[in-house]
Amino acid sequence: MQNLLDFDAKLFSRWFATLEEKPFRATQTMRWLHRVGVADFDAMTNLAKSLREKLKTSAIILPPTLVSASISKDGSQKFLFDIGDNNAIETVFIPETGRGTLCISSQAGCALECAFCATGKQGFSRNLTTAEIIGQLWQANRFFGHDHERIISNVVLMGMGEPLANLDNLIPALNLMLDDNAYGLSRRRVTVSTAGLIPGMDRLREECPVALAVSLHAADDALRDQLMPINRKYPLAELMNACRRYLEKAPRDFITFEYALLSGINDSESDARALLALTQKVSCKFNIIPFNPFPGSEYRRPGTERVRRFTEILLAAGKVATTRKTRGSDITAACGQLAGQVRNKRAPSRSIPRANRRYAIFLEEHAR
Repeated sequence: MQNLLDFDAKLFSRWFATLEEKPFRATQTMRWLHRVGVADFDAMTNLAKSLREKLKTSAIILPPTLVSASISKDGSQKFLFDIGDNNAIETVFIPETGRGTLCISSQAGCALECAFCATGKQGFSRNLTTAEIIGQLWQANRFFGHDHERIISNVVLMGMGEPLANLDNLIPALNLMLDDNAYGLSRRRVTVSTAGLIPGMDRLREECPVALAVSLHAADDALRDQLMPINRKYPLAELMNACRRYLEKAPRDFITFEYALLSGINDSESDARALLALTQKVSCKFNIIPFNPFPGSEYRRPGTERVRRFTEILLAAGKVATTRKTRGSDITAACGQLAGQVRNKRAPSRSIPRANRRYAIFLEEHAR
């Protein structure tokens, strides 16, 4: 049985051709599935009965299973989805004036092991399928109610996992988000966040350029090597070059650089000036994120004055810099706090230190 949530428009048409159905039937089905949120083939009333019967015997509509929905005192909502094999992922909806943003996961866990991120502490199990990625948006739309004026106006791939490590499944999901017969979002309203996986940035630039956010969190290689092991493979100078390449086809004329402030680690005035020097040749804006603590973390959140001073230095240099308002921290839904439930299926390697094991496997896979 084929899960139709795995198909973007091109794959829909190809598969319907194997059923000896015309392309417009594929478009009709896709609209029922994504524009209306229908999960019952009999409810797709403008499809011929013969096609509906054919779909019943050859296709399914199977999103990740919604286990729970928690609501924060600030209105943010966190969804927990079961994806089987003792794995669960988390998705967060953030309501704001004039827009609603859904933060979607791309992997069960994460292999990058960034030192300040709860997801990285959970280990890595597997990539999500296209159906599991777009299924988070599909389920959230159904949860809030499908109507013409959708509650979800923006999507960010900033949940669990490194999106650019799962491009084969991510790109069809992005295509659906952008397709007028599915979710009809503009490229400016869909953002992919990366820790700096340069080959993935280059591929996204060519195949489906959307808004890009790059997690920096340090302005020199020595510190970034400690905080983000991916930097050992793709150091900052190469990353800045990749950002400039991406801007050639990006839907916005800037890259968003995300920078989590860790007390006493990367939050000094000299750190702010080093950040300006690093990014001076990249059209960018800064999203400053005061660290969100989670159980077992060794880092602390800097004080309000420290955050203010860091941001002021960026602003004084003529840069756009915003301090991200912490949302959903009371339900551990804030940036860096998503953990879900991950069953790490990777076999241990005696030759690799335990802390770097998943990262080494990740690099082996992406060097092929």
